[in-house]
Amino acid sequence: MRPAMPEVMQKYFEPKLESVSRAREFTTATLMAWGLDMDADDIRLCVSELATNALVHGTEPGIGFLVRLTVEDNDFVLLEVHDSRHDGHRPQVRHSKPSDASGRGLLIVEELADEWGVCDRQPSGKIVWLRFKAVAAVREAAC
Repeated sequence: MRPAMPEVMQKYFEPKLESVSRAREFTTATLMAWGLDMDADDIRLCVSELATNALVHGTEPGIGFLVRLTVEDNDFVLLEVHDSRHDGHRPQVRHSKPSDASGRGLLIVEELADEWGVCDRQPSGKIVWLRFKAVAAVREAAC
């Protein structure tokens, strides 16, 4: 049986390139603290993609982004990345050409997450959210 875990963990990240790796570290540490044995590599890759998108496309100058993780009914982990730009732009999956240097992030996210979407954030910005099936880690007691 998994120990009781907090329902929500979140952290704000500064508008700096190194915040992408810090968001990955935060996500990994949170999943480990919750005792979840999931496809952590997939979740780390997805948070990297979303954090990078928030920095490049979704934040107002001088404003960072927020990463929030929530356990839903012990069955799913919800990953959210909140940004601040309110320009009506909604991220969409693009099918890039092999020669394109970028544009595959949401295609990767779509493949790895069980479900994903975008919603408005108040007072401005948007939230890109992903859901992943949670599996409790099997931990053997030390003798």
